[in-house]
Amino acid sequence: MDCRPSCGACCIAPSISSPIPGMPNGKAAGERCLHLSVEFSCDIFGMPERPAVCGSFLADVDVCGSNQADAIRLIGWWEKATAVG
Repeated sequence: MDCRPSCGACCIAPSISSPIPGMPNGKAAGERCLHLSVEFSCDIFGMPERPAVCGSFLADVDVCGSNQADAIRLIGWWEKATAVG
């Protein structure tokens, strides 16, 4: 599955524990990444500063569903289901 244009769910729903430019402590689940543009694309895509977790994300119907709302819900579910502690 290819990423849907103008989705950005993977830049909102999951937590990111590694530093992101302008977000030295990463981001919490449900928090919009500072680098998610108004067009819902990544402003640091392909740059070395982009966190490895972002570069390794692979869109899949089990994670992304059929639209952005599905993706926010499913990624949020996966976030909670895999949380440590």
